[in-house]
Amino acid sequence: MIKQYETVFIATPVLSEAQMKEAVAKYTDFIRSNGGEIVYEEDWGLKQLAYPIQKKTSGFYYLIEFKADTQLIASLETQYRRDERIIRFLTFAMDKHAIAYAEKRRANKQTK
Repeated sequence: MIKQYETVFIATPVLSEAQMKEAVAKYTDFIRSNGGEIVYEEDWGLKQLAYPIQKKTSGFYYLIEFKADTQLIASLETQYRRDERIIRFLTFAMDKHAIAYAEKRRANKQTK
């Protein structure tokens, strides 16, 4: 069953710009190669963490919104767990209200 998902991951702050782009490309390519469709991507940049994770106090945040089959999520999260660059991630299925909110947020961002 195809659903719309949103995934946010936090990458370790020691990555260079090129390494971060390579990590993002790995996951967007993974989603596409497994039949997913990228709806939206947003780089939130380097942010302070609310609490230390693996002795790190900051991390690179990245959001990917995509449509995919439900079986893709388990393999995507396995990829996150195997990647030492990713210190945290969260993926959730968006309901119609979350999709409407995300579309409104994107429209507001484009007008600014």
